Amino acid sequence: MTSNELLEFRASIRALLGKHATSAALRTGMESDLGYDPKLWRMLCEQVGVAALAVPEEWGGAGAGLVESLMVVSELGRVLSGVPMLGSAVLGVQAVLLSGDEQACARLLPDLADGSRTAALCWADAGGWDSVGAVMTDGKLSGTVHYVLHGAQSDLLLVLTDDGLFETTANAPGVTITPTPALDPTRGLATITFTNTPATAIGAGNPVVLRKRLREIAWAALAAEQVGAARRCLEMTVEYTASRVQFGRPIGSFQALKHRMADLYVLVESAESAALAAAQAVAEDSPSAAEDVWVARAHCPEAFSTVAAETIQLHGGIAITWEHDAHLYFKRAHATAELFGTARRPAVVAS
Repeated sequence: MTSNELLEFRASIRALLGKHATSAALRTGMESDLGYDPKLWRMLCEQVGVAALAVPEEWGGAGAGLVESLMVVSELGRVLSGVPMLGSAVLGVQAVLLSGDEQACARLLPDLADGSRTAALCWADAGGWDSVGAVMTDGKLSGTVHYVLHGAQSDLLLVLTDDGLFETTANAPGVTITPTPALDPTRGLATITFTNTPATAIGAGNPVVLRKRLREIAWAALAAEQVGAARRCLEMTVEYTASRVQFGRPIGSFQALKHRMADLYVLVESAESAALAAAQAVAEDSPSAAEDVWVARAHCPEAFSTVAAETIQLHGGIAITWEHDAHLYFKRAHATAELFGTARRPAVVAS
């Protein structure tokens, strides 16, 4: 898409979410078995085709790209929507595409592209994403993977092991799925145990390279989400301080608060620049991708956490009530800062 087309696309996504992804809808979805609003997901897939964006046309997709997909992730971050865009339409789709297995692409991608099926990428062990939790022995999967996005809601399980990528299903023999309580109530995680579970190999590429590439994509996607959420926090704070009156004038007119919000604005703008650079670099698989993603992973979580904390403080007592959304943004900020590992230590991938 051209720059103008991207802006128009983002505006259409934002308009749809503004109408249907309200705070009330978010809270209703959080309390459901799925953890998100299935009507919203169907609407996004059927009316906009968000799940098909990065899927080539030959496999039922829109043939757009990763940049467009991450733009949707950013807009979903603004409203904290828990639909399976990140877990399935980004990570699941990219895992299948990166496998280079055309038969698997033809078999799996059409259903993922129309949103009728969702995938969960299974990877981390109990210590995180630097090592895998499942092993393949004699054609069977064993072990436990942790922190799986939408693991309890997806029927297609894509399992990364030291021997490569494997495909199985949630109802396959030996699969035990346990929803995992998380800091962020807007996003579902699960722990999945495999006990001699039959699985099909997808592709025959280097598993270390595949995991490194998927880590970069995951970090770029989280950066996009964090920027969307941080910008919404800033907007909420500016709106509130412009209407909250103290000593006969809006508190946003006080010089000290102007300075604080100006600092937040600079943080959000710089984070957005870093996130956009990472998305573009990853989409093009450029030589600078690892560096660009590292910068985004280091800066965007810190920016989001800072803005979310200031949102709570500048809203005063109302922000710490359950009814206000500020605490949900604060929890999302701290949860995504740890998801898929941090940039504060070398991103070592076990071979």
